[in-house]
Amino acid sequence: MKVAIIGAGAIGGLVGARLALAGEDVTFIVRGDNLAAIRSQGIKLIESDGREQVASRVKATSDYAQAGAQDIVILAMKAHQVEAVANDVPQLFGPDTAVVTMQNGIPYWYFHKHGGAHEGARVRSVDPGGQVIDKIPAERVIGCVVYPASVLVAPGVIQHIEGDRFPVGELDGSASDRVTRVSACFANAGFRAPVLDNIRAEIWLKLWGNLSFNPISGLSHSTLQDICQYAPSRELAAAMMREAQSVAHKLGIEFRVSLEKRIAGAEKVGKHKTSMLQDIEAGRAPEIDALVGAVVELARLTETPTPHIDTVYSLVKLLAKNMEAQRGQVRLQEVIQ
Repeated sequence: MKVAIIGAGAIGGLVGARLALAGEDVTFIVRGDNLAAIRSQGIKLIESDGREQVASRVKATSDYAQAGAQDIVILAMKAHQVEAVANDVPQLFGPDTAVVTMQNGIPYWYFHKHGGAHEGARVRSVDPGGQVIDKIPAERVIGCVVYPASVLVAPGVIQHIEGDRFPVGELDGSASDRVTRVSACFANAGFRAPVLDNIRAEIWLKLWGNLSFNPISGLSHSTLQDICQYAPSRELAAAMMREAQSVAHKLGIEFRVSLEKRIAGAEKVGKHKTSMLQDIEAGRAPEIDALVGAVVELARLTETPTPHIDTVYSLVKLLAKNMEAQRGQVRLQEVIQ
């Protein structure tokens, strides 16, 4: 199949490399150093066991029109980056093109085919002007939850850390031909991509930890293990998760694991810096609204009090505002006496 990957970062690079090595016709839509590197040498994948492979037959371009119509378009950037490409993505559409969304947090399409009182509502936190859902219609979307961890170690070079699971699902829960094809395509590339009948429940399960651990780590400059093993921060994370669970329940979502098990899973990851902490240390705009702001928005929509989430959200947004204004980064540095 013809597959366009928008973004060749840690996850987009992993997925695109594996798909290309499995024989799919892959085009990366990229810019800058990544574009130059992939054009000149393909994309290198360093597997978790140290094995190295190079997908040399991939294509790379910054021109959406040049890439042309695709069978699958994979949005492999962070949620707050999607709006910037929304006008260009339709140039990749043919009559039956499916769009696989790989963003963390509450997606822009959340209430499409949701049913009930909120059917068709817009999630303003992640799509303020409605541009994304207008240009990338929810009818084309197949939801996806990203579990693997990988790192962009250099332009065109991806290191896979662990994990291979990318659950996918139609927004109405159906087992359509197209979601079955996407699942098979991913499976052929070595991923586990089960077709779920409730992709939103899986989104909430991953978000459950992200909405608490990410901003707490960004504000405290602590790893997952640090947060979980320090009683006050562990309880803060649990309080935020209990509030989020109340919001999710009002939207018909049941969690298949307990809160304590979800926290224990985060603790087992060890001395891992969350993506938000990594962004703050690097001076990049952290991914806040899809992970935290959207939950605040849904809390107001469902009339659910979320005092702990609201407080942490306001603090991390203020930090991001100051970073942007001062073009700065924030990191702990050892004091040499």
